[in-house]
Amino acid sequence: MSTNQLDMLDEQVLWAREQYVYTAPAPMIKVLLGQLTEVEDLAANRQPAAVQVRLSELTAMLATLVADALMKLGHLPRSQSWYATARSAADDSGNTELRARVRAQAAMLPFYYGPLEMAVALAREARIISRGRPSATGAFASAAEARALARLGNTERAESALRHAATAFEQSGAGGPADNDAFGFPERRFRLYESGTLTALGHTSRARRVQEAAVRLYPSRTGIDPALLNLESALCLARERSPSEACQLAGVTLLRIAPEHRTSIVEERAREVIAALPPGAEASRAVRELREILELPPGPM
Repeated sequence: MSTNQLDMLDEQVLWAREQYVYTAPAPMIKVLLGQLTEVEDLAANRQPAAVQVRLSELTAMLATLVADALMKLGHLPRSQSWYATARSAADDSGNTELRARVRAQAAMLPFYYGPLEMAVALAREARIISRGRPSATGAFASAAEARALARLGNTERAESALRHAATAFEQSGAGGPADNDAFGFPERRFRLYESGTLTALGHTSRARRVQEAAVRLYPSRTGIDPALLNLESALCLARERSPSEACQLAGVTLLRIAPEHRTSIVEERAREVIAALPPGAEASRAVRELREILELPPGPM
C-alpha cells in the first residue's frame, strides 16, 4: 500500500468523522461500512508494520462510530459487538489515546441501557489509560464516569470525577478544530456530560444553567445533543415537581427534532421524564399527551 493510498484513506475517514457530527445514524452506517470494507480488504494483504498499525487505528475509529450509530437506533446486541471490535482493533494498534477513547465511548451503551456499573467500569478504565497525559479523551473519560456514578447515586465519587473532568478539560485545551470531529471533545459536549451529572445528582438549578450555556454552543446543523439537553431540562422540571412543564418541554422536543434523528435513544430519554414525575402525576393530561407523542411516528407536525 502506497503512502498516497493511506493518506487518501485517512482523509476519507476524517471526512466521515466530521459528517457523523450532524448526519442521522441510519444513512451514516452505510458510509461507515463501505469504508470499513475498504480497510478490511487492505488489511487482509501483507502490509508494512506501520501500515498495519494505521489500518487497525482506522478500523477502531470506524467500528466505534458504527457501534454508536447502532446504539442510537436501539440495536443493542449489534452495537455491543461493534464496540468489542473497536476495542480489539484499538488494542492491536497500540495507540494509547485511541484505546482510551474507544472505551470511554463504549461506556455510553450501558449508560443509556444498563447496567450502569459497566458504564462506570469502562469509563474508569479509559481514565486510567489516559492518566498522566492531559487530553480531551481523559476529560471525556472522567466526565463519562461522573455521569454514570451520579445516576447510581454515588454523590461523592460523582462530584470528584466531575471536578477531575473539569480540570482535565481545561488542561487539555480541547476545542478548536475538533469542534466538528466525532472524535473531538469540545466544550459543548463537556457541558452535556456536566449537565447529565448535575441533573442526576438533583442539582437542578446548576444543571439548568449548564444546559442553557451548552445549547448556545451548538451550531445550527448538528445531531441529537441539543434534544438530549432539552430532555434533561425536562428531567429537572420533573424533579422540581413541575410535571406539566416537564411533559410539555419533552413533547415539544420530540416534535421538533428532525424525523431521521428521532431514534430510540431520544425516545428512551423522554420516557425517563415520565418515570421521574412525582407520584400521582401519571394520570394528568400533560402525561397523556406526552405518551401520545411518543406513540406517533417520527415526522413533522
